[in-house]
This record gives sequence, structure tokens and C-alpha cells, in this order.
Amino acid sequence: MIVPEDKALLAIQLLLEGTSVRSTERITQLHRDTILKLLVVAGERCIKLMDEKMRGLRCQRIQGDELWCFVGKKQRNVKAEDSPELGDAWVFVALDADSKLIPAYTVGKRNRETTYAFLTTLRNRIAEEHRFQLTTDGFHFYRRGVEDVFAGQADFAQLIKLYGDHGQHDAAGRYSPAPMIETIIKIRDGRPNRKHISTSYVERSNLSIRMCLRRFTRLTNAYSKKLDNLKAACALYFAYYNFCRVHQSLRVSPAVEAGITDHIWTLRELLSA
Repeated sequence: MIVPEDKALLAIQLLLEGTSVRSTERITQLHRDTILKLLVVAGERCIKLMDEKMRGLRCQRIQGDELWCFVGKKQRNVKAEDSPELGDAWVFVALDADSKLIPAYTVGKRNRETTYAFLTTLRNRIAEEHRFQLTTDGFHFYRRGVEDVFAGQADFAQLIKLYGDHGQHDAAGRYSPAPMIETIIKIRDGRPNRKHISTSYVERSNLSIRMCLRRFTRLTNAYSKKLDNLKAACALYFAYYNFCRVHQSLRVSPAVEAGITDHIWTLRELLSA
């Protein structure tokens, strides 16, 4: 089936605005399988684009965090005979606190392998011998991973947040966040500026991801059914965020602010690059 370009772009735009696949199907009159094929093709192009454009970056303050979702079913429902792709999935995200650029991300399990893949991708995007400050949460694989991957190139600190019991046991309280009772700063390598040890920007970015990608919305049936679809959706979102979306505080896209491009891209330009 040959899909008209305008209708294909509309379908992709709807997905980027948090519309579910079935809602997009009703609006565009395209079959859901066609929409998912468009998503995968767009995701593949965005992966290639990010790898080409995100090179030699000179970010000064990078924040790292992980965002939870799941594929097919939640981890507690995964059986021994199920595919290893099913269950909990995590998106590791790096964000430049100054330009709000997302130079690197990785989708996978929350383990050592994914952590090292994420850090290696980030290293390949940063200019050689460029020193920067890196702040992550307290995930334990970062501690050795940053040392092994960056070998002293990063002034590295971890911001560990301790949460208490919210004390609510009713149905409405089960999904409310527990109160944060303490933050602990751990200097891991180099001499990071304590004033800039923070993960606030990347945590705020996580909210945008959940608002803009329907498959990240909690307590719905819009979760990813296949890992490839999740990876494609993430690739599309991060490329669109970097090159096309005008950041409210910057008044330009993060890619323009970071000097990667000189103008704000259209979705058509993004997918044809």
C-alpha cells in the first residue's frame, strides 16, 4: 500500500503529540499495521540522523536518568517461556542542562549492559578530550561505568534521593509519589561544581516524554507490544525534540541552541534528511 505523504506525516505528527495508534487510525483512516510500519521506518531514519548529526558536541553539564516502561506485559507477569524482550524496559536519557539537547539515549533493561551501551553512545557524541560535568542518579552501575568509559574525561557526581513512605493505603494513594526526605551528593570522579550537581532538567524531560509518547502513559492499554516499536518511537521522539520542537524557555529548538543546525526543522525535513 502506498500512503500519501501528507497522510503519513499526519499520522507521525499525531503519534508525536501523544495520540494512541488506534486513535491515529480513526483520524487518518490508515490501518494500525500501516501506522506502525510508518513508525518503524521513521524511527530508523531518526536513528541514522542522530548518529550523523550528534558528533563532536561540547556540552558542559550533562544530566542522566532512566525512564521506566514495559513491553507486552509488566515484569511480574513475565513467564519463563516468554520472549526476553517482554517485561520492564528502561530508556536511559542524557540531557545538556544548557541547550536542553538530548545527545544520547539507550533503550533496554536496567542493567550493566544497557548502562555501558548508554555511556558509550554518549562518549561517542562528545568531542574528543572535551571535559564536561556529568550528574546521574544513584544507579550503582554508573559508578564503575563512567570510570571505565570516560577514563577521567568527566567530572562525575551522583545525586541520590531518598524517599519515605507516603502513608496512604487507599486506592487513590497507591499511585501518588512518596515524599522525598533527603538528597545525598556523592563525588565520584574529578572536581564537579556542586552548584550544578542536579538531575532536575532531565527529570522534567521525563514528564515531556510521558506526555508526548502515548506508550509511556501509565495505567492505560497503550503500552508497547514489541520492543522494535518502542525503540522506533523513542528514536522519532528524540530526533523531533532535538531538531523540530521549539523549547519554551529557549524559543528555538535544542539543536539550534547547541549550534548543530541554523534553523528549526519541519517534520517533513526531519524524515527526509
